[in-house]
Amino acid sequence: MSFGDLEGERVKLQPIEIKHADPLFHCSRNEKLWEKLPIQVNTLDEMREFVQAAITGRESGEQFPYVVIDKTTSRIIGTTRYLTWYAEEVWRTRVNTEAKYLLLTQAFELWKAVRVELITTTDHLTSQKAIERIGATKEGVLRKKYNNRDYVIYSIIDDEWDAVKTRLETLLKQ
Repeated sequence: MSFGDLEGERVKLQPIEIKHADPLFHCSRNEKLWEKLPIQVNTLDEMREFVQAAITGRESGEQFPYVVIDKTTSRIIGTTRYLTWYAEEVWRTRVNTEAKYLLLTQAFELWKAVRVELITTTDHLTSQKAIERIGATKEGVLRKKYNNRDYVIYSIIDDEWDAVKTRLETLLKQ
């Protein structure tokens, strides 16, 4: 399975490496970032563990983690895999839309995926709205799935990809 850099107009996605732990730690210091996520990263050592876990997930073929680089500043501004967080300065910008467009294009067009799941906590309404905005279908709630928390499950299937792709391309033109 091909796994390399992905590049859009605003963002560049690079496969995550341990060297990215420091810039990821520094862009993630806003406490609001961690409020709704199933994990907490409070120290640089914890960020290194987070990055190493992502690398281990990639090596096992279970995850496809990237760092997100803002091409306007050449700075790492977050991470995405099909688990995402960003520095506050890019919240509500085209960054997430473009990153998801790149990831979903890779999944459906390169890897020929039949299904991509998107998961968020039941209390993370901003994330739910963002997932719904890109055209994913809400499937339901998994109770006490990870870390004793409830999660909302969304999906996009291959039959829906053309419509979702068109929707994302329209959002990116705005």
